[in-house]
Amino acid sequence: MTDHHIIEITTNFVRTTLSNAEGGHDRWHIHRVHTNAKRIAQTETCDILVVELAALLHDIADSKFHNGDEEIGPATAGNFLKSINVDEQTIIHVQQIIRHISFKSGFDMPGFSSIELDIVQDADRLDAIGAIGIARAFSYGGFKGREIYNPEVAPNLNMSKEEYKNSAAPSINHFYEKLLLLKDKMNTPSGKKLAEQRHAFMESYLEQFYMECK
Repeated sequence: MTDHHIIEITTNFVRTTLSNAEGGHDRWHIHRVHTNAKRIAQTETCDILVVELAALLHDIADSKFHNGDEEIGPATAGNFLKSINVDEQTIIHVQQIIRHISFKSGFDMPGFSSIELDIVQDADRLDAIGAIGIARAFSYGGFKGREIYNPEVAPNLNMSKEEYKNSAAPSINHFYEKLLLLKDKMNTPSGKKLAEQRHAFMESYLEQFYMECK
C-alpha cells in the first residue's frame, strides 16, 4: 500500500469516527491541523508519513471525552494503523506523538522528543490560538456549561496538571491559563512565525472584550 493510500484511508476513518464530535475537536479541527502540519513539515527534515498520520489521529479519542483516559487515543490509533498494515516503527512513533502532543503533557517531565512531534504539536497549537482558537475555546466552554466570563474568578497561573484537567473556570480564563502562553512554546521557526499574528489577534480581541464589559 502506498503512503498516499494510507493517508486517504486514515482521513476517511477520522471523518467517520469524529463525525459527531464536539465542534472544537471535530474532523474540521483535524483538517486544519493536518494542513498546518504539512505546511510546517515543508521547512523541516522529517518523516512526512509520521507527521501526517499523527496529525490526522492526534484527537481520534481525546482523553477529555473519555473519562480522562490518556491511553485510549494511542490505543485507538494503534489498532487502526495495525488494521491497515502500517509498519510497527511508524505506529509506535505516531502513538508517542499522541501521548505527548497536548498542553497538559507539558506538566510532566519530558519523556519523548522528535522533530515530527515538534511539527504536529506546533500545528495543533496554531489551531488553539487566533480566531479559530477563540471560537474553539468558547465552543468547548459551552459544551461543558462554563461561564463565558466572571471577573470574580481569577485565572490560575500556577495550576498543577490535575487542576488543569479538572478546571471548570470561565472560558476567558483559558486565554491566560493556556492560549496566550502558546506563542512562546512553539517548537519550529515556521511555527513561531505563524503564531505571531494569531497571538496578536487574541490580544486585540481581549482588549475589545473588556471594553464591551465596562
